[in-house]
Amino acid sequence: MKLAFIGIGVMGGPMAGHLAKAGHSVTVYNRSRAKVQGWAAQYQGTAADTPAEAAKGADIVFSCVGNDSDVREVTIGQQGAFQAMKRDAIFVDHTTASAAVAQELHAAARAQGLHFLDAPVSGGQSGAEQGILTVMVGGDEEPYARAEPVIRHFARAVTLMGPAGSGQKTKMVNQICVAGVIQGLAEGLAFALHAGLDARRAVDVISKGAATSWQMENRGKTMIDGKFDFGFAVNLMRKDLRIAMEEARANGAQLPAIALIDQFYARLQEQGGGGMDTSSLIRLLVKP
Repeated sequence: MKLAFIGIGVMGGPMAGHLAKAGHSVTVYNRSRAKVQGWAAQYQGTAADTPAEAAKGADIVFSCVGNDSDVREVTIGQQGAFQAMKRDAIFVDHTTASAAVAQELHAAARAQGLHFLDAPVSGGQSGAEQGILTVMVGGDEEPYARAEPVIRHFARAVTLMGPAGSGQKTKMVNQICVAGVIQGLAEGLAFALHAGLDARRAVDVISKGAATSWQMENRGKTMIDGKFDFGFAVNLMRKDLRIAMEEARANGAQLPAIALIDQFYARLQEQGGGGMDTSSLIRLLVKP
């Protein structure tokens, strides 16, 4: 298929790479021209100067950018993809953004004879590199059926959750759960250290029982060692929690623990830790 990928950062770059390795013709766009040229050289793809140029003639256009305004810019902006996409083409947005912008762009796409799927991902940079992301999708069934086999080149699980915005709302559920698990793990490990236990051995034991989680298995020992130079950054988690709390205010859900954990992440930012991995919450409980 002829594909385009807009935004080839730490997530989008390897995701687009899997599409190219699968034999698709991939054109990429990124604000950094050097990054685009490097990717095109590595994967024998095509570099474009604008989102519209990348999207021209593509069957499916993918994006993975920063936030709501970035998604709008690369879709309905002056040089956005919607200006050049062919009729019945599909735009798949992997950005973690608001449900409102997903619904807005779904409507804009329909008005132009296009399709829009909101499809945020979970699995982080390592998941993107290994091609084992989890993708939660909002949108219409027919374009989803066409896009799903292509998305599977970089995902191990792809699920249509409902109409436009449902993918983003599901990602909010994911981030709510992840933040709560990280805080619980941080408190448990801090308790173990203060109690004089061998914290690494404690992780080995409890990871075989009901307390186990992906965070414990992948971040438990690095949290004990004070290593936070990988994974999903505090700055990005705060953006995601803000989106979730705004949606909760709109739908009446209560997120008391998340409101508190968001304040903890704000403290890490104030201390200069916005670029550290989200597991750095333990730094507020155990001094380095």
